[in-house]
Amino acid sequence: MGYPSSEKSIIALGPWLQTPTGSYMLEWEQARLDAMTADIFGFNAMQIGVPQIKALQANRMRHKWLTDSRLPEAGEVQSGVVITHDFAELPFATQSLDLVVLPHVLEFAAEPHQILREVERVLIPEGQVIICGFNPASLWGIRQTAGRMSGVHFLPQNAEFISLLRLKDWLKLLNMEVNRGHFGCYAPPYTSSKWLHRFNFMEKAGNRWWPYFGAVYIVQAIKRVKGMHLIGPAFSKQVIKAARGVPATNKIHKTDQNGAE
Repeated sequence: MGYPSSEKSIIALGPWLQTPTGSYMLEWEQARLDAMTADIFGFNAMQIGVPQIKALQANRMRHKWLTDSRLPEAGEVQSGVVITHDFAELPFATQSLDLVVLPHVLEFAAEPHQILREVERVLIPEGQVIICGFNPASLWGIRQTAGRMSGVHFLPQNAEFISLLRLKDWLKLLNMEVNRGHFGCYAPPYTSSKWLHRFNFMEKAGNRWWPYFGAVYIVQAIKRVKGMHLIGPAFSKQVIKAARGVPATNKIHKTDQNGAE
């Protein structure tokens, strides 16, 4: 099966996550995602791509899906799988999902803003999106830029880093309000577990002294609909019926402690 460029390049992230650097990042992101998704309630949640990251494992919604361009390996996913050929055309009804998580999807996409528009379409009013990304304004970002010139890449070579300011602009245009976020992974771009462990102290130091220069960020935003005021789970039953994929197998302005704003 052939994959479109937006999904083909992201496959390279899987093997990278098994490297010492990838494992270091994965551990940090998994902990943050678990904490952020645990208190998001609703009925229908979806993760787009990268099944190695179990973004919804701590979430308690009744229906959870992984949308991917291929069948995941055994043990990669703990929810229903929906296969799609293009992340910009999701097989879900309009306003049918309470939560969508995109772990490093946008930076590998040919048209990241189109994927965001599609996420906005499938989210219910007041639904939430969580986005993980590599920070270009970091030591890892500098190392990746140097690697492109030398031909020795530190991160998967097809990744196009998206700055936090740019991402916030895209979200604002879609009436999505950023309400919290985190920066992390402040260690220098080493490929050795030994050296990454030696620089563990930089996590706390980075949060305090240079919070905007973490190698990765996680942003959470809420879809706002003008003129709408929700009182309790007014449309819960409708949402359960709406979110039907086809299974292939069974506050960053309001600064947080990690410095995101």
